[in-house]
Amino acid sequence: MEDDGGTSAPKLPIPGKRNILITSALPYVNNVPHLGNIIGCVLSADVYARYCRLRGYNAIYICGTDEYGTATETKALEENCSPKEICDKYHAIHKEVYEWFDISFDKFGRTSTPEQTQVCQAIFSKLFDNNFLSENTMQQLYCDTCKKFLADRLVEGSCPFKECNYDSARGDQCENCGKLLNPTELKDPRCKVCQTTPRIRDTDHLFIELPLLKDKLEEYINETSVTGSWSQNAIQTTKAWLKEGLRQRCITRDLKWGVPVPHEKYKEKVFYVWFDAPIGYVSITSCYTSEWEKWWKNPENVELYQFMGKDNVPFHTVMFPSTQLGTGENWTLMKTISVTEYLNYQNGKFSKSKGVGVFGNDVKSTNIPVEVWRYYLLANRPEVSDTLFTWKDLQAKLTGELLNNLGNFVNRVLTFIAKPEPAGYGSVIPDALGAESHPLTLSLAENVGKFVEQYVEAMEKVKLKQGLKIAMSISNEGNAYLQEAKFWKLYKEDKPSCAIVIRTAAGLVHLLAQLLEPFMPSFSREVFKQLNLPLQFSLSDEGGEVLLASRPWEILPRNHKIGTPQPLFKELTDEEVQQYEDKFAGNQGDRRARDAEAANMAADQLKKTKLSDAKKQKASKGAATSKTEPAADREITMARLDIRVGKILKAEKHPNADSLYVEEIDVGGAETRTIVSGLVKYIPLEEMQNRMVCVLCNLKPAKMRDVMSQGMVLAASSSDGSKVELVEPPESAEIGERVRFQGFEGEPDVVLDPKMKVWETLVVDLHTDENLVACYKDLPFTTDAGVCKVSSISNGTIR
Repeated sequence: MEDDGGTSAPKLPIPGKRNILITSALPYVNNVPHLGNIIGCVLSADVYARYCRLRGYNAIYICGTDEYGTATETKALEENCSPKEICDKYHAIHKEVYEWFDISFDKFGRTSTPEQTQVCQAIFSKLFDNNFLSENTMQQLYCDTCKKFLADRLVEGSCPFKECNYDSARGDQCENCGKLLNPTELKDPRCKVCQTTPRIRDTDHLFIELPLLKDKLEEYINETSVTGSWSQNAIQTTKAWLKEGLRQRCITRDLKWGVPVPHEKYKEKVFYVWFDAPIGYVSITSCYTSEWEKWWKNPENVELYQFMGKDNVPFHTVMFPSTQLGTGENWTLMKTISVTEYLNYQNGKFSKSKGVGVFGNDVKSTNIPVEVWRYYLLANRPEVSDTLFTWKDLQAKLTGELLNNLGNFVNRVLTFIAKPEPAGYGSVIPDALGAESHPLTLSLAENVGKFVEQYVEAMEKVKLKQGLKIAMSISNEGNAYLQEAKFWKLYKEDKPSCAIVIRTAAGLVHLLAQLLEPFMPSFSREVFKQLNLPLQFSLSDEGGEVLLASRPWEILPRNHKIGTPQPLFKELTDEEVQQYEDKFAGNQGDRRARDAEAANMAADQLKKTKLSDAKKQKASKGAATSKTEPAADREITMARLDIRVGKILKAEKHPNADSLYVEEIDVGGAETRTIVSGLVKYIPLEEMQNRMVCVLCNLKPAKMRDVMSQGMVLAASSSDGSKVELVEPPESAEIGERVRFQGFEGEPDVVLDPKMKVWETLVVDLHTDENLVACYKDLPFTTDAGVCKVSSISNGTIR
């Protein structure tokens, strides 16, 4: 992601090349973006921007936070600070979220800048000089309690359209039916600040005369919607607007936070956000380069692609083009618009205002990597109708499409190459002499060549979901190719043919990393690392990469030595799915209340829990230093984990989840702990009774299907995940004794902060050794009675 303080030279249009200017709808700065916002705007645009760069086009991607207007003033009132402080706070939050999502802006700016004022006022002056603005008196709601005119977002009421009648419609737009409104049209209006009923008063404002621009606008829409392959939902929404008839639209508001109107009579007013915000694309570009007009006033050489959710369509197909046309200047008008429907959450809608759904800052607190989030959102992109996010669907796609298809193919090929002879190729990709006459390989190559042509065709038309599906089809082809070739038998019986198959498959691995880079850049970087290749992605016609796709055995250089293969994806367990369903249920206010309750419960539990007398003195030695050292400043070591010897007193099936047990466990305190474990598929209920176990006691408590879980029972799983066994301390170990790791002394954290990812950092090095001993790296889990072990799983993973 481009940094606001970046020093790299800005890109400018290049004669003779495709110059593509990409924008995504500017996210409003009064809240944290949720997954629906991310897929609808910035992520979709990022995929297309990355695709353009992959193809060798000269493309820039411009975005930023939309900071002026009523919503900012309202949020500032809620948080008891200034609008600028709100903007600074949420701009930083948005930027951090998009950085985590691997969004590759060329410039991520903001609209509360001097450049925005300059560009906005210049456009206004042109419209005024060209007589496309008029003055008019309008009726506006006035709150006698607050003693001010109420901007549209400071008013709520019932939607006036009979087929909707939504009771929480905003004064500018109904969130339920999507229709634009004037505040005075609302039924039963109320002031959002004080909840009293406002009255109607006259006030003078400036309007843009859209009817005078109708002919030019319709000519532009009729031509460009076809040549630019506008998405069908954008065409339908725009035509509906034109059919209803264009009306003059107010462009000023009675606010303080915004671009001031450069007119003596209206100098106390600011521009309405719908007029101001799309101009933000231009002003942010002017912050990127002083030669911004080479992008924005150069329609002969620049193509403008814009991405947004469906509620933003009329502002970009009617309002903004009308503003540009009205100036009489040679603006770069939008060529292509890509619009998404709504991504819904579980059983309802994502909502920023109501705090419903999974938000950008939430995903960072899960153990799910960014490439999985990007893949799922893009595979589920609501291109023609609303789609639904569910945790179970995320799990299914991760398992079926990423883990078992794509990850399996890549890992299968590279691990076989990496095996030393006589089991593999000693990490060197073999030559493929005679590939041109190998029937199975030629059939594969023909299919792959067609898939790549279809991929390019889909992506050029901004059919991102289709492009992703086609790329994943190549992985399917690769897996089928390996199965049909039976390369493991060929290696023993026909080594020349095996070399052809493996070299061709390695070429497909490289090709997949290229094709999927726009969708999952971190995945592609990791694959190139495992292939031991520089991070240079290209699928250009000039470089010949598209043609080479039909000869995959020629993609990688001869005698190339690969790096170290590693698994690319990790499963999402049923236990984790249920945990996330519970964690993200309700709205953000509900979650904060649950988190506070869990933290208090954990603190109370730890106060009641006593280490065994034999351990008190040892623990107190490290306490003096650890108590004075804030958790955020402590090094992440095993000393921070509170793993204790426990005994399961009772285990039973979870009342609301078939895959979970609920255990009552004695870990040495005055009260037992309730812990939920996803072990039903692996350990019979009768074998869970009266077992000695190792318990991680300082995890933050989490509600799992309405049962609060106060820790984690540690278990080991086999490499293929088919077998799971409890990590058991010696029978004579004292209940409540803390499990030790040599060299790591000191008090554990009271409660592990999920944001600091202490457990996530350490768990990757927990395993069982060849002697069945539970270890952190090479250090055994140790008690006074001896080491902790499992029954039969050697070299397994522990969590």
